[in-house]
Amino acid sequence: MAGSSNHFNDELRAKLSIVDIVGKRVPLTKKGHNFWGCCPFHNEKTPSFSVNESKGFYHCFGCGEHGDIISFVMKSQNMQYIDAIKELAMAAGMKMPEFRPKSPEQAAREQSYFDIMENACRVYQNALWSSDGAAALEYVRKRGFSDEVIKKYRLGFAPNKFNTIAAKFSDQKLSNVMATGLVRQNERGAYDFFRNRLMFPIFNPNGQVIAFSGRSMDGSEPKYINTTDTELFHKRKTVFGLNFARDAIYKANRSIVVEGQIDAIQMQIHGFGETVAPLGTALTEDHLQILAKANRNIIFCFDGDGAGQKAAARGASIVMPLLRDNSDVRFVFMPTGTDPDDILRTPGGTSVMKKIIDSAIPLVDFLWNIANKNFVINTPNGRTQAEKFLKTEIEKITDPNLKNEFRVEFDQRKFNRWHKWQREKGKRESIEIPKVDTFTQKTLSEIAVAYPELIEKHAEFLAKVGINSDFSNFKLQTSNLSYNDAEKFIVSLKLKNYIQNLQNEKKDLTTKMLNATENVQQDIISKIKFIDSEIEKSLEKSSALSEI
Repeated sequence: MAGSSNHFNDELRAKLSIVDIVGKRVPLTKKGHNFWGCCPFHNEKTPSFSVNESKGFYHCFGCGEHGDIISFVMKSQNMQYIDAIKELAMAAGMKMPEFRPKSPEQAAREQSYFDIMENACRVYQNALWSSDGAAALEYVRKRGFSDEVIKKYRLGFAPNKFNTIAAKFSDQKLSNVMATGLVRQNERGAYDFFRNRLMFPIFNPNGQVIAFSGRSMDGSEPKYINTTDTELFHKRKTVFGLNFARDAIYKANRSIVVEGQIDAIQMQIHGFGETVAPLGTALTEDHLQILAKANRNIIFCFDGDGAGQKAAARGASIVMPLLRDNSDVRFVFMPTGTDPDDILRTPGGTSVMKKIIDSAIPLVDFLWNIANKNFVINTPNGRTQAEKFLKTEIEKITDPNLKNEFRVEFDQRKFNRWHKWQREKGKRESIEIPKVDTFTQKTLSEIAVAYPELIEKHAEFLAKVGINSDFSNFKLQTSNLSYNDAEKFIVSLKLKNYIQNLQNEKKDLTTKMLNATENVQQDIISKIKFIDSEIEKSLEKSSALSEI
């Protein structure tokens, strides 16, 4: 392996799953945390060949063969080292680097980067416990971080001075210090990139400091700034908290993805050690490839606002090619106006968060919800757009059997929920409607004049929105609504407001749950599940009004 790029090899191992590489030549079955098959290096009938995806190695208990993806390709296909690397690079979609030995100068420079980052981390740590960092230390303690946690995650403070770090490393080559992203230069000389900020070290999976994220302490924007990309650090390829979460991901058989580093730390210290976060950028294919290599069971836990919904939709889209038949990908959203940090810092917050995580919905349901919410599926055009969306996502799945199962599942749902819905017969639920706008009231008045038989059928509803049987002062000009369309208009209003009432009730219950006792929480969870079921039924009815 002399003359190879260790960095490139590490990137190959991070991007490629050894289960996928080995599985192309050896049928594998998952048992426990490992995959098993018959060894390709000696004849056997009983599988003794084990593959560990999270650790990235294989081992045969029969003949003793052992290695990683590179050695497997070399041995199984009788390839030279460079040829194996080329094949793996092609599989990973990576450009082959120029393989040449590192010069002593290059090796020394790269080591100096790690040394500089480690020493800078110590400078920031010491500053947090000094008088300069008093306000930052008080802030982080108020956020619920104990001194033990502060030291474990090596939190620090960048003093509000021009060149604390620049002066600290004045004996180093300025080019090396600048290459770490800690220092910049202008006409006044070298100056610190981070100033007056609470500092979060960013580690590689081996626990080495490779970058920092700094939070503003004076309210200035942006609130967070991160080290710019360097030779050591690439935001798109770095998962925050993974160095602490690796063992927990293995034990929990899943990872949880949240939106920010404080949320990730709070989750880890409150019993969800398998939690990680992207850093300074949206989720990328690289992030999920890294996580899928550790474990293909992923729960996305995002804020319930528009940005959180958008991030979740992106996560769903880019995780599709990584799905396998043993994958369990789920989605959950925080109650409106809260994030994991808010929940966990309340009494009983850990129990509430566990219930929230346990309520995560499967990927197939999340995609179905996107199709129903983003397209007007009560029209042929809208249904066509929704079907195209689902088809596009399904086509990203690489496992042909799994792809077919997704296709069959969505075909069944489309048939049963888009084309077979029938209007509920019998007594209709009476829903109080808030004050309606002028256009709606005028339309309802026109309907009542044009089709008086609807008055009796929906009398209670019409009365609540200010429409009664006295139309002497109302002169109908022209109504373009058919009887069927008129009734659909009324029913759609009733459904819309019924759904709104349910959503408001769910929001109130979620707020109550934060401070409720264990028994009351369980009762609230049951009520919320019932409300979710009612909302789904009402959405299905609303979507199918075109079939009335």
